[in-house]
Amino acid sequence: MNPTILDQFLFIALPYVCIFTFFLMTIYRYRTQAFSFSSLSSQFLENKQHFWTVVPFHYGILAVTAGHLIAFATPRTILLWNSQPLRLYILEISALVCGLLTLIGLVGLIIRRASSPRIRVVTSINDWILFAILLVQVASGVGMALFYPWGSSWFASNLSPYLWSILEFNPEISYVTSMPHLVKLHILLAFITIGYFPFTRLVHLLVVPNPYLWRKIQVVRWYGRK
Repeated sequence: MNPTILDQFLFIALPYVCIFTFFLMTIYRYRTQAFSFSSLSSQFLENKQHFWTVVPFHYGILAVTAGHLIAFATPRTILLWNSQPLRLYILEISALVCGLLTLIGLVGLIIRRASSPRIRVVTSINDWILFAILLVQVASGVGMALFYPWGSSWFASNLSPYLWSILEFNPEISYVTSMPHLVKLHILLAFITIGYFPFTRLVHLLVVPNPYLWRKIQVVRWYGRK
């Protein structure tokens, strides 16, 4: 079945727009606003909820992202691993747990920013847009794990070839056009996140070394009159 004009726009044109926007705007921002490459941490404004939201979100999203990258780079290895049912169950359950951890942490981050007046003041419109995109993105990923199981296998067999075809400038959208709508939404939001990346605080991920996960706990002392 020939792809529709909408499919061609969503899965050919949009990915390239997002990818080129990512590279061009990231380079432009680094050259003109290098000091803005920061997470703009609000830990010193509120620390009680910070740990229980940021930590699960970061560990969850890093594990999920690493899993996607491995499946993208080595699809045959993933399919070989999944050839044993026990290993398939372990991988799928682990991915679901990491997805839920990410979702719980993200919801906590949103509640924290919405409920604390001091943090709400320093939260920009860009932050809220990013939170909305990530929330739908993560929730759709968890939904896929629940309603369309064995995602690691069909990611390796369908999505990985599609993504490679994008990078090779020879898009083969037949791999994704027959996918369920929830999967298509997840794919599109992934590209939108990449395109929106340079305009957000996520750029701090590009600054290495990144000691956030293993540094000592930051202690902030307030001095003032009683």
